[in-house]
Amino acid sequence: MPRLHAPGHRRRVRLTAPASASGPGSSPSPDDGLVELPLFPLPLVLFPDATHALHIFEFRYRIMMHTVLETDLRFGVVFAGADGASDIGCVGEVVKHERLADDRFFLICKGQERFRVERVVRNKPYLVAAVQWLEDRPPAETPAPGEDAEALAVEVEALMRDVIRIANRLNGKPEKEVGDLRRGLFPTPFSFYVGNTFEGAPREQQALLELEDTATRLRRERDTLRNTLNYLTAASAVKDVFPSSPSSA
Repeated sequence: MPRLHAPGHRRRVRLTAPASASGPGSSPSPDDGLVELPLFPLPLVLFPDATHALHIFEFRYRIMMHTVLETDLRFGVVFAGADGASDIGCVGEVVKHERLADDRFFLICKGQERFRVERVVRNKPYLVAAVQWLEDRPPAETPAPGEDAEALAVEVEALMRDVIRIANRLNGKPEKEVGDLRRGLFPTPFSFYVGNTFEGAPREQQALLELEDTATRLRRERDTLRNTLNYLTAASAVKDVFPSSPSSA
């Protein structure tokens, strides 16, 4: 798969609480629409409805998991790279866990709603932020024919089928009909499902997670899949012209 290039990202968050964060008034007010959420910076992107297996071994995050498991099972996952942590992430809900003898945890979390970090409330013993929930906005104008979210979802699914078919051929797997990839999903959850398949390209995944318009997200996924399909088609043509010769004894 060709290297994916994401456009400019949103600002990064300095995951440090202000000096006064431990004092009175550091928690979000009920009137400001914010909620407190423990944060787990990770080198991965969690999408709504996607599942990830995690190994919790660092001391402060083991403390966090004890609190999470005793309350509502929810924490925030934010992508953290060399240039800091992103300010938009996704809630992970623990759906299964195993506590080991040395107090480490193996767990599986499932993505829920997205959020934006507005400010860090505290960073000891683990990070807690005041966050605002995010949802995709409806289009401001009537989309052009073929550019509405449903039409784009149909096109993206067809491209995914072609990519899978040619990738299987290149990998020497038997060609077979690719089944229903949408599984009845509406365009918005389907766009998250597609973004989750872009493994190995977390910055592109983060760019998709940050978008607040379903059609825009699907267009970007369509362009990425087209580029991938062109790359795989060319690779398949080269393989047909120059098939691998059996190694000599």
